[in-house]
Amino acid sequence: MFEHDFLALFPEIFLINATIILLIYGVFESTEKQYDYPPLVRNVGWLGLLSVLITITLVVAGAPITFPNLFYNNLIRDNFTYLCQIFLLLGTASTIVMCLDYFKRERLNAFESIVLILLSTCSMLFMISAYDLIVMYLAIELQSLCFYVIAASKRDSEFSTEAGLKYFILGAFSSGILLFGCSMIYGFTGITNFEELALIFTGYEITPFGAQSSGISMGILFIAVGFLFKITAVPFHMWAPDVYEGSPTLVTAFFSIAPKISIFANMLRVFYSSYDPTWQQLLFFCSIASMVLGALAAMAQKKVKRLLAYSSIGHVGYLLIGFSCGTIEGIQSLLIGIFIYVSMTINVFAIVLALRQTHVKYIADLGALAKTNPILAITLSSTMFSVAGIPPLAGFCSKFYLFFAALGCGAYSLALVGVVTSVISCFYYIRLVKIMYFDTPKTWILYQQMEPEKSLPLAISSLFISFFFLYPHPLFLVTYQMALSLCLYK
Repeated sequence: MFEHDFLALFPEIFLINATIILLIYGVFESTEKQYDYPPLVRNVGWLGLLSVLITITLVVAGAPITFPNLFYNNLIRDNFTYLCQIFLLLGTASTIVMCLDYFKRERLNAFESIVLILLSTCSMLFMISAYDLIVMYLAIELQSLCFYVIAASKRDSEFSTEAGLKYFILGAFSSGILLFGCSMIYGFTGITNFEELALIFTGYEITPFGAQSSGISMGILFIAVGFLFKITAVPFHMWAPDVYEGSPTLVTAFFSIAPKISIFANMLRVFYSSYDPTWQQLLFFCSIASMVLGALAAMAQKKVKRLLAYSSIGHVGYLLIGFSCGTIEGIQSLLIGIFIYVSMTINVFAIVLALRQTHVKYIADLGALAKTNPILAITLSSTMFSVAGIPPLAGFCSKFYLFFAALGCGAYSLALVGVVTSVISCFYYIRLVKIMYFDTPKTWILYQQMEPEKSLPLAISSLFISFFFLYPHPLFLVTYQMALSLCLYK
């Protein structure tokens, strides 16, 4: 039995061992050689990328599994788990590819950042497959500990240190709330397994402790608040703009891509096994508040990374629409929205990282980009149109399915607020296009050629965003299988 369980977990075991080997290799090499920019960081980056690609192959190879419940039902491996893990690993691989030249340009000799990215990816893989409150909490904490360190990885920058400290304090606070919610659930039911909790919540099983509905609802509420901190939903978003701005751009890109996949996947596991009006009303409110604040606050931003932070908060509000529906169509629209959002985020940060070599920090610095680098300008323009939801790009399709799912379950106010905030957000997204094509900068900047490493994820994500509407069927089929698999184990 345990041999079968360990075989199913072979991708995670391989990635953990590869990460430890890379750490040992980096420690030995860094103590023997001293360079201004050692090739060690680039070597560790390429080896880390190779480890992630091998892990993807192992996940795909082990996909057909007969017994989905592993280690006494503490972990689960179904279609939902496999596909979320593959997409998470692809997001991590894209981040590593984008950062290979970043360390050399920024003079960061910290190979530990790659190791911490891989270690946090291991924890997110376990988070996606977690089927128990204890396993879920331990995976979230391992991910958070890695994030606290890499947020402050640029040690000679006060902004990076401040970002790491803010993230640590508020992240520890949210983890405490999450743990308190888990302990309340266990205290009132004596159970931590999701499947057994689902039987209690649906009334099919009565625990010997005599579970009280008010205590369980309060525990679910605390767990929901802890998750909402992690995904930067309003009113628990206060750390995101400062952390996004202060962290190195590579770290900001990773924060925007990977955690959204793992945390939303884990939220779906937890809340769709414990349907309760309490968390649905909370998510309903947070969805509206995130869309409104993300649209209005972004209008006043002058820095690129702060604008992207508020844009991320607004998109979390759109994704919570699918979550609030409580239907299989809502789950499917949420998964489609996550996939398209991550693709657009990879595209945006590949361009931002390319522009960082000329120290573009403010939105006004993008002036006349169309004259100095027209290909990059038209790529960024199409991405901004997609993020704004202009048809027929992928961003429009994402919002359309989310709003359609809201209308299907009777949440008309969610759809209305979503449409209004999408129209408002068009102002600051299209303003970027206007600056690139029509504004004259105070000082002209000659943009250098993009590195080949960044061009590959940028080209793939741009093609997906631009031509998704021509053949959306594969993504529909995949997300439907994921939603169906999730509901089968409800």
